[in-house]
Amino acid sequence: MAVFLGVPGTGNLRGTQPFPDAARHELANTQMRRNVGHATHTIRTKRLAAVSECADWEQLRAAGSALKQDVMARLPELLEELEANVVARGGVVHWARDATEANQIVTGLIRERGADEVVKVKSMATQEIGLNEHLEAHGIAAIETDLAELIIQLGHDTGSHILVPAIHRNRAEIREIFLREMPDAGELTDEPRVLAMAARAHLRRKFLSAKIAVSGANFGIAETGTLAVVESEGNGRMCLTLPQTLITVMGIEKVVPRFTDLEVFMQLLPRSSTAERMNPYTSMWTGVHPGDGPQEFHLVLLDNGRTAVLGDPEGRAALHCIRCSACLNVCPVYERTGGHAYGSVYPGPIGAILSPQLTGTHGHDDPNASLPYASSLCGACFDACPVRIDIPSILVHLRATQVEEHRAPGQDLAMRAAAWAMASPTRFAAAEKLLAAGRLVAGPDRRITALPWPASRWTTSRDVPAPPAETFRQWWARTHGEVSR
Repeated sequence: MAVFLGVPGTGNLRGTQPFPDAARHELANTQMRRNVGHATHTIRTKRLAAVSECADWEQLRAAGSALKQDVMARLPELLEELEANVVARGGVVHWARDATEANQIVTGLIRERGADEVVKVKSMATQEIGLNEHLEAHGIAAIETDLAELIIQLGHDTGSHILVPAIHRNRAEIREIFLREMPDAGELTDEPRVLAMAARAHLRRKFLSAKIAVSGANFGIAETGTLAVVESEGNGRMCLTLPQTLITVMGIEKVVPRFTDLEVFMQLLPRSSTAERMNPYTSMWTGVHPGDGPQEFHLVLLDNGRTAVLGDPEGRAALHCIRCSACLNVCPVYERTGGHAYGSVYPGPIGAILSPQLTGTHGHDDPNASLPYASSLCGACFDACPVRIDIPSILVHLRATQVEEHRAPGQDLAMRAAAWAMASPTRFAAAEKLLAAGRLVAGPDRRITALPWPASRWTTSRDVPAPPAETFRQWWARTHGEVSR
């Protein structure tokens, strides 16, 4: 079966308001900024130490990038090989063009087995398609078993980080959530061990009773039909071994050609994500083994806009992402605004290029249209990326695409008018005097945040500094007694 000629994906990737508006709101949340700033600083420091131990780190990055480029070049044949090997080992493969199909497939499988509850391994793909919400609407409870995801779920919150979704919460806030949502937890302090033990006791009962588990996959190996999940808590191991039925939702870009390719990624991923030499728990499964682990395995291969991204030579490198979150931890924009400002399952620099490509943008007012502007071009994300995704270049590409697709009426006329004014010193001096009126609409911070149409097309994504009280030309005339041409 070939890769689907997918349309831009659907699901809960799309935000509800443009990044500038959401960021302005999040910047006022001082507690969130302290939590995120402290956490990202700690992760950055640990990651630098872990990477410095690896003498061939840059060679590993180059190898990871080359492997991903190879996958993108022959994705259809690798997916067909993966499907054949999963089926040969007792698994069932389903193909989902978009979030709607994926949700319907998973829900149907659960209903057919008469279950009303599933345990879940942390999965960005299932968040991307809004699986939990879809299951809840059909009377099925999806229990998140990753500690951070459990905190988000019990707190009726949304994640703000790819690796540590509850990074915006401190331990006092987590204690309050547990006291409110886990009444059988007893007395709790805000000590991390006490909170972790309470969550462990709560989840253990779910592990032992659940008949069905839902997971994502970090890698799918075409050569053997093996799926791999890496995690740090052991909850994934419980979900992948105890239930009778296992359903895995995997983005089609997660396939790798050979088992030996994991050697590269298993060195890159833990150092970049959790700053460890290796993940504490790496679980792999190949089909079904009688009497050992789940006796029924279903793999849902998810397109959801990936084929469309693959068709963009400039933007397809976004599909190389291994979801390590290293780019988030070094991004100055993410650190100051937090993940919620992006309005996307994938926040930070990678979300700024991946989310708008997966879902597409529909008009200038689409919240995703602002995401390519939600990251700086400082290059820190490229330096941190373990597979060398040139995020700054893709940001520039997407911004240019936005300009071409959603060019504001009169924009060319405005540029020609500016060129005409700047071509003559006299005209330019007159324009300077007219621009001085901008001080009247500037706020107390001497910034212009909203202008009437058509200039509003500019201020929706950036502020404009107020014109100075005195231009250089005026200063020169005052201090030198003449105006130099």
